Amino acid sequence: MIVIMTLLALAGGAFLSVQAAVNARLGASQGAIRTAFLTFLVGTLVCAVLVIFFEPPHAVTLLDVPKWQLLGSLLGLVYVLTMVFAVQRIGTALATVAVILGQLSMSIIIDSFGWLGNSAIPFSTNRVLAAICLAIALWFIWQSQQDEKTQVIQEAEQS
Repeated sequence: MIVIMTLLALAGGAFLSVQAAVNARLGASQGAIRTAFLTFLVGTLVCAVLVIFFEPPHAVTLLDVPKWQLLGSLLGLVYVLTMVFAVQRIGTALATVAVILGQLSMSIIIDSFGWLGNSAIPFSTNRVLAAICLAIALWFIWQSQQDEKTQVIQEAEQS
């Protein structure tokens, strides 16, 4: 089950990168806020169909849950808007790795303290090393873009 869930998470991450690139293109012609609205509108319509036809009944309604648990929707908006702006300016790879580094860093903190009702998972050196490796990957991607910009500038000056 762990392998299946890990593969599912990897696929979800791949889809987020595709979403970021598609939304950046849409955002270039429609604006970031309109793009976020369209993203959530289409997602809401699809989810409504899924809820109506596939979601089993629950003992507690959305109106009964602690209101802080609805914060995820607002944070999703922040993510989509951030990616629409960032991908247009720094590219999909750099924006995505930066987001993942932010996710990993906050996830380590949430796990370590068991915040938000999650089970505590002890802080470990391996987790910190994973975050450091991702930070190094971020630096390499950023550096490769800087090298590309430098090369384009040099070629323009030679023309």
